[in-house]
Amino acid sequence: MNSTTELLDRVVADLDAVLSGDVLAGLADGDRMDVLRVAGEAFRRIEAVVVESVASADVDFAHSFGCRGLNELLQRVLRTDVAGATRVGKAADAVRRQISPSSGERLEARYPALREALMDGVIGVAGLLAAIGPIDKAAHKVGRAAMRAADALLADHARGYRTADDDDLDADPHADPDADRHPNADADEDVDADGSPGDVPGPPVTPEDLRQFAQSVAMTLDPDGPEPSDRGAQNHRFLTIGRLRDGLHAIRGNVLPDVAAQFQSVIDAQNNPKTDGPPHPGVHFEDSADSAHPGHEDGFEDEPIDRRTAAQKRHDAFAAALGVAARHADMPSLGGAAPTLVVHLDAKDLATGRGWATMAGSQAPVPLHVAAHTACNGAIQRVLFDEGRIVGITVTDRVFTVHQRRAIIARDRECLVPGCHVPASWCEIHHVTEHARGGPTHTDNGVPLCWWHHRSLDWSGWEIRMNDGIPEIRGPEWWDPHGTWRRSRPRVPDLARA
Repeated sequence: MNSTTELLDRVVADLDAVLSGDVLAGLADGDRMDVLRVAGEAFRRIEAVVVESVASADVDFAHSFGCRGLNELLQRVLRTDVAGATRVGKAADAVRRQISPSSGERLEARYPALREALMDGVIGVAGLLAAIGPIDKAAHKVGRAAMRAADALLADHARGYRTADDDDLDADPHADPDADRHPNADADEDVDADGSPGDVPGPPVTPEDLRQFAQSVAMTLDPDGPEPSDRGAQNHRFLTIGRLRDGLHAIRGNVLPDVAAQFQSVIDAQNNPKTDGPPHPGVHFEDSADSAHPGHEDGFEDEPIDRRTAAQKRHDAFAAALGVAARHADMPSLGGAAPTLVVHLDAKDLATGRGWATMAGSQAPVPLHVAAHTACNGAIQRVLFDEGRIVGITVTDRVFTVHQRRAIIARDRECLVPGCHVPASWCEIHHVTEHARGGPTHTDNGVPLCWWHHRSLDWSGWEIRMNDGIPEIRGPEWWDPHGTWRRSRPRVPDLARA
């Protein structure tokens, strides 16, 4: 047995010790989070060992062990399925270093910077494939320099580095892409909690974050722009309706992006967590007792560390739907006005920010932050009491207009919390500076938050601020121990001229 195998055997033995007994079952929440963090580090490095072992193997490696191909060998030795073996093979192709016929040395990988990130445990197989997928589609249209620049940019993004300013790249588009690989490339934005420039990379991103960023990078790599692709797509558009079979018609086709986007918006309007779903087809009768239901699944599955049950998610979707219904123009009036949430609270509690509030229709006490969260979603009337006496009444329309919502959705696109990919059109608009503290109902003071992140903002550890109208976010210690303020979405420099 060679030394490399002996090292890995010791790792397996250590993991067996961790898994013995009820060691993991008895952990406190903080210790459990530390275990998951370290296990993630180990998991990604194990994946790197597998990928590098495959990438550095000879062409006939699988044949020498009686397998008809690499995929079969990986299925057997890794005990994975066809899809899992295929993913490992694709990752190995991306980081494989061919041997030079003349010198016998290993050449540079197709994605050297991403290979380094894989070897460092920054990304795993999922992250690597998410990053290279969109770039591979544009690779045949660009030169090697642009590919190197994209590779370096994606690796930096995976590590949490800030991208260089667009102006810097425009000034010298042929500069060495490795020269800008520094966490302080945008030092005026990447600052520590005390306001000083940061000197360490930020939290790594998820594979989905990498995929979305890679798609933006790929769009800058195509020197011809979208027109040639659009002209080709026009020739391949079609829609067919199949013959009736078992009471159903099959529909097949290719639709253009603008048609797909419009169709998707219609689907979202019917199926997003703020509706009860699309109407039943045809004529449908149901008992009145069954006509109201909490709605369908809420679409928040992309939230990180979401511990809610399916029933809780249905409740949250119903809560979001109520907020929309209360402020809808077609909602019947109540007492001559649109349904208004009336919150009762003590003036002293409001001044200190501590205490309880009650809401008309339910006298159960709720924390002040719950009342504040509810107030972001519709018209609210505050009634202030001091030892039973009414000392203040405020009626404020806190709702962002439809035009403001559209502008905020266009700017932020998703829930502001990193890693949460709930579309902004499904989100609630949060006042960064609370309306009661002078915060205006303005696009410079509004950000989209999904229902859960909006409700939990006061205690989840996420903080939001506006910097010249641009949202910035700072995460909890488990996500970013350096407490750095960051833009919610990275900027993508123009790599087409690289």
